[in-house]
Amino acid sequence: MRNPFVVECGNYKTSYSRDMELFRTPQMKLRMLIIVILLFLFPLVASNYVVGLATLCAIAVIGAIGLNILTGFTGQISVGVGAFLAVGGYTSAILTMTLGWSFWIALPLAGLVTAVIGGLFGIPSLRLKGLYLAIATLAAQVVILWIIGRWTSLTGGGAGMVLSRPSIGGYTFSSHNSYYFLCLTIAVLTTIYALNLFRTRTGRAFLAVRDRDVAAQIMGINLFSYKVMSFAISSFIVGIAGALLAHYTMVVTVELYSIEVSIQYLAMILVGGLGSVFGAILGAIFITLLPVGLGYMVEFLTIYMPNAYHLLSSFREFVFGLVIILFLIFEPGGLVHIWNNIKNYFRLWPFSY
Repeated sequence: MRNPFVVECGNYKTSYSRDMELFRTPQMKLRMLIIVILLFLFPLVASNYVVGLATLCAIAVIGAIGLNILTGFTGQISVGVGAFLAVGGYTSAILTMTLGWSFWIALPLAGLVTAVIGGLFGIPSLRLKGLYLAIATLAAQVVILWIIGRWTSLTGGGAGMVLSRPSIGGYTFSSHNSYYFLCLTIAVLTTIYALNLFRTRTGRAFLAVRDRDVAAQIMGINLFSYKVMSFAISSFIVGIAGALLAHYTMVVTVELYSIEVSIQYLAMILVGGLGSVFGAILGAIFITLLPVGLGYMVEFLTIYMPNAYHLLSSFREFVFGLVIILFLIFEPGGLVHIWNNIKNYFRLWPFSY
């Protein structure tokens, strides 16, 4: 019997099933279990404000993983994620508030409706690549929000819709802690799904399409099917995130899903690391908390420069853009690459000079 506290030296696999394990060592399983337990215990020691930020991070993690499946793992650029968040949010709002359906039915249906629309807009991906595909997804952003804003009888138009928190039995997820637990559970399930996806035939096909689509087609991979499937899977997860965000804010309006939201989600996977589930998690947390940190910095500097408040407030947008540019120039691998370097360094630090 293997000792779970002994670190193996080398990578010795004696079967294909062992090589395909999600957690390849007992130490990895133990670490992941400890991290998940700490995340669920986090609200017990944090304020409602901090728990609210953590809830937004969990929702962002779900959406970032969905976008990373499309852009980071399949190589299909999309700048329309804000519109797909809107589809998920409005679908759940219509099903729960207009039709009176349960949230637990509306949540997966919001993902399915978003997946269908995402798949339809993914059809041009067979002929379009790079910048041209980005413009096509930008068109999706504009068209979807235009339809939502003018279909007044269904979506409420510019006034939007008001939602309520989900409930099960007689219990309502109205508190900060309860909704955090809900979003964290779905984020953990989404992470596990994404990690397992790229150990399957479908996930490996996505990677082949990203790396060399012509060679993938020669090997027998149906580019049209897998590209549209990637759009659909990504949109499904983003739609789930949109529904969760809508029920958290308890309001949906077109203004909440502007092109800035799409840019923020692109920044999450760029800063976190393209083609990495852990990178999407790091990027989502970093970009979500960055404005909060910059806000505290502005308040601190305003104490010493009270007349420069407006200048310092605009400085936050400048820093946001600067962070993305610096990551693209100096660390294109993202936060996950920095983390791997740190981890590898301290693993070998007694032998380095």
